[in-house]
Amino acid sequence: MAKRTIIVLPGDGIGAIVLEQAIRVLNAAGFDAEYIHGDIGWDFWRREGNPLPGRTLELIEKHKIALFGAITSKPNDEAKAELNPSLQGKGFTYSSPIVGLRQYFNLDICVRPCKSYKGNPLNFIKRGKGNTIEEPLIDVVIFRQNTECLYSGVEWTNPPEKVYQAFLTHPKFRENFGQVPVEELSISTRIFTKKATSRILMAAFEHAKKYGYKSVTVCEKPNVIRETSGLMWKLAKEIQKNQFPDIKLINTNIDAQMMWLTKNPEDYEVIVAGNMFGDIASDGFAGLIGGLGFACSAQFSSDGIAVFEPTHGSAPKYADFEVSIVNPIAMIESACMMLDYLGEKAICQTIRKAIADVIIEGKIRTYDMMKMQGRPEVIQNGAASTVQMTDAIISKLKK
Repeated sequence: MAKRTIIVLPGDGIGAIVLEQAIRVLNAAGFDAEYIHGDIGWDFWRREGNPLPGRTLELIEKHKIALFGAITSKPNDEAKAELNPSLQGKGFTYSSPIVGLRQYFNLDICVRPCKSYKGNPLNFIKRGKGNTIEEPLIDVVIFRQNTECLYSGVEWTNPPEKVYQAFLTHPKFRENFGQVPVEELSISTRIFTKKATSRILMAAFEHAKKYGYKSVTVCEKPNVIRETSGLMWKLAKEIQKNQFPDIKLINTNIDAQMMWLTKNPEDYEVIVAGNMFGDIASDGFAGLIGGLGFACSAQFSSDGIAVFEPTHGSAPKYADFEVSIVNPIAMIESACMMLDYLGEKAICQTIRKAIADVIIEGKIRTYDMMKMQGRPEVIQNGAASTVQMTDAIISKLKK
C-alpha cells in the first residue's frame, strides 16, 4: 500500500502535460504515493455546467493533498456559449474552479517562492560599477492572502437597489458617482478581515523565522487605500512588535515595489500582500527568475488541506502541439513544495539539486530558456521538448 494518496487535478491545456512529467520525476526520485484523478476544468463546465464537480471536492476533503495543473477561464458570455446545448438557458454561470477551490476549502494562505537557479539564461541581470554585469541572487517568498480582497467575487453590474443605496451612504461615492445612472455602474468590493489578514501575516513572519530570513515586507497601498491596506499595515506592526521583534518590518507601496524589484530585488526576502497585489508582485518577481516556467506555488487552509500548482495558465495554444514544448520545471517545483510540506525533505532536495544540475550544465534548455518564440519548430532549432527536459532531470537523479 502506498505511503501517501495524492489527488491529481490535470485541468485544461498544458496542465495535464506538465502534471504527468512532475509525477514521472516524483516516481523516479522514490516518492511512494498513489495518485487519484480528480475532475476539474473546462470540459466539465461544458458537459455538466460545473467546472468543479462535487465528487472532486469530496476526494480532496478526504485525502487533503492535491497537485493541480492548470485551468482555462473565459468571460461569462463565451463560457455560456460553449455549454452543452441541453444546458444552455438553464441558469448556469461559470466561475473559476481554482477560485472555487480556494473559497470552498478556505485556502487562504498562498505561498509563491521566487528563487533563481544559477546558470539560468533568463535570470535578471543589472549593470554594476564600471559597466560590469551583475546577476544578483533572487530569493523571495511571497505570501498572498488568497480568499479576500478583489478576488472575493463580491461585485455587481447594475447593482440592486439595496446595494446602490448602501453605497450612496458613503460621501465619496455620493459625490463622485451619485449622478451616474445605476445601469452604467459596475462595482467590485475590496474586503479584508482582521482574522484572515492576521493569519497571512503570521504565516509570513513564521516562515521568515523558520528559514532564517531577516525581513518581512508588507506590499500594499495604505497611503491611498487606507482602510484595507491600512488594516494590514497596522496588524503587521503589532505582530512584529509583540512576537517577532528580531525580524525587520518594511512597508512598500505596490507601484513603487514594481520599480524596486528591478532595481534592488536582492534586498527583499519575505513579502506579504493582499490577493490582488500579491498576485502582481509574485508575477513580477517570477519574471526575475525566468518567468512562469519557473514559478511554483502552494495554497493552505487552516484545517490541513493543501493544493500545489504552477502559477502559469493552461496555455491552450501549446496544448495541441504534436510535441509539447512547454517548460515543466514550475510544475516539478510545485511538487517539491508538496514534498517539503509532507516532510519528504531528502527527496525534495534531491529533485531540486537535479534541476539545478541540468540548468547549470546548460545542455538541455526549453524554448523559453533559449529565448525563442513558442512555436512547434523550436524543437528542430535545438530546444528541448517537455519530455526531454523531464528526462534530463530524471537522469541527474540517478547520479
